[in-house]
Amino acid sequence: MKLNFNYDGNIACRAILQDQLENMDIKYQLLDLGQIEIGDDVSEDSFTALQDSLKKYGINIIDNPKGQLIQKIKDAIIEIVYEKDKFPNVTISQYLSDKLNFRYGYITNVFSEYTHTSIENFIIIQKIERAKKMIIEEELTLTEISHELNYSSVAYLSTQFKKVTGLTPSMFKRIVDKRRQLANNE
Repeated sequence: MKLNFNYDGNIACRAILQDQLENMDIKYQLLDLGQIEIGDDVSEDSFTALQDSLKKYGINIIDNPKGQLIQKIKDAIIEIVYEKDKFPNVTISQYLSDKLNFRYGYITNVFSEYTHTSIENFIIIQKIERAKKMIIEEELTLTEISHELNYSSVAYLSTQFKKVTGLTPSMFKRIVDKRRQLANNE
């Protein structure tokens, strides 16, 4: 028997964190995406055990300041791409500067130095991932998707989609539809 499912990575990650922390009897408070505040002092052994238990889920504790900044930048960008209607109508550079309390030039330099890509490229990749998810799950038209992701036109979305995936959005949709059809016939 084959099962198909979808999941929200943020919800899954939070659930894993909560389960692991509660299993280890560690008092905590979930903060922003990617942040937890631990209530009590945790012994070194408990901390190591927590790190090990989270690693098997692909979750790593970041302990250096620049690594933490990189993760905050990524989290803020993902929030913007997935929940744009919750944010004020400002540029991404202004939003990141305000949210992270650093000049945008510093943010971009640190991000590029550690990830070997630009913030702009990371945003494009996240937007295309969201577009793929919207095509698969929400079955929106390309016009609706381009509007939702703040593209100036469907043509611009299509150009970036093909640059990232090697496929046009229409080709991607046909592949998804064909796979659904084959799955339904099994």
